[in-house]
Amino acid sequence: MKYQSGFGNEFATEAVEGALPEGQNSPQRAPLGLYAEQISGTPFTAPRHLNRRTWTYRIRPSVMHKPFQELPRHLLRSGPFDEIATSPNQLRWDPLPIPVQPADFVEGLVTLAGCGDPAAHSGIGIHVYAANRSMQDRFFYNADGELLIVPQMGALRIHTELGILDVNPLEVCVIPRGIKFRVDLLYGEARGYVCENYGAIFRLPDLGPIGANGLANPRDFLTPLAAFEDREGGCQVIAKFLGKLWSAEVDHSPLDVVAWHGNLAPYKYDLRKFNCINSVTFDHPDPSIFTVLTSPTALAGTANCDFAIFPPRWAVAEHTFRPPWFHRNFMNEFMGLVKGEYDAKAEGFEPGGASLHNCMSGHGPDAESYERAVNADLKPQRIDDTMAVMFESQLVIRPTKFALESITLQEDYRECWQGLKRHFQR
Repeated sequence: MKYQSGFGNEFATEAVEGALPEGQNSPQRAPLGLYAEQISGTPFTAPRHLNRRTWTYRIRPSVMHKPFQELPRHLLRSGPFDEIATSPNQLRWDPLPIPVQPADFVEGLVTLAGCGDPAAHSGIGIHVYAANRSMQDRFFYNADGELLIVPQMGALRIHTELGILDVNPLEVCVIPRGIKFRVDLLYGEARGYVCENYGAIFRLPDLGPIGANGLANPRDFLTPLAAFEDREGGCQVIAKFLGKLWSAEVDHSPLDVVAWHGNLAPYKYDLRKFNCINSVTFDHPDPSIFTVLTSPTALAGTANCDFAIFPPRWAVAEHTFRPPWFHRNFMNEFMGLVKGEYDAKAEGFEPGGASLHNCMSGHGPDAESYERAVNADLKPQRIDDTMAVMFESQLVIRPTKFALESITLQEDYRECWQGLKRHFQR
């Protein structure tokens, strides 16, 4: 696949020479008999540096479909997440098994938790997907928010209106609100995490005292070149709108954008290119130092969602406790594990699994990890062969009824801390 690099750039790309108009976005007649259609991902009057929109030049406009009909949503849920009481208990889940029956990306979506309300453009939905077949003549778009997709097992080929993304484990991609796509499984089965962002679109965090360099570099984000499908025949477009799924029939592929220009587009990022910044004297910074993307709120420094990672890195601080310390947070943390082990848990947190620690619920390293850390030889240590991810929000993340009744819920999770010994001496 060929890509364009840069985050939030104004791109221009055409799959057929001459498909992009010159001088006007919507001339009286678009080139090559195409239709001009704008996709606005932010309000029209959003400040210029935040405004996101793309002009598409397509074979047919998106309005050409039959009426939408509501579909069963199965285990997919949306805000407000109020179907069951939310406790302050620490929670952890085993990986979701691959379905026995055929299930594509949309059919394989299961909601574990969330917060806020898509109607209020606030909060997130947290899902896992487990799929065993590609989407055939089925296309999906989400009007409730943008989708941050984190593959844990199996590579995805995501065909979007604006081009094609190949996304492997240890990479992530973001599909903007409203962009249609379908997902092919390159190796037969796939599993991963999805953060559905109802709020302000993801952007790179400010670096503040770090300076000009570090964390995720804009040049490492990749956006696809224009690619289109010109084919007739029955297709299904599935929309997620106000928490429900809706289906409409179309007589052609909706991925018929021949050219586009703008700064609202899907993109991918290789997590292995993240440049960790950490302490080289004592202590280590808050986990916010590992933020890849942020969805801010009007209150500075208080995120609707931060997407953070815990990748391979060096631990070199002097006379300090190196795993994440024991803590209670204002922010609410949902974690997943893509690969290897997480340095604060000796066992029980498996790739494909998840944990949830909500506002002011104590958490930290288990007993075994604590004892190992306080007795470690504090020479420079390489933390390797790992990748954990975190979706963090200012809003309490509420588990779904399915999540709290699932056989994957670890009823004994709290036991991992009960072996912590009393060491106090007067």
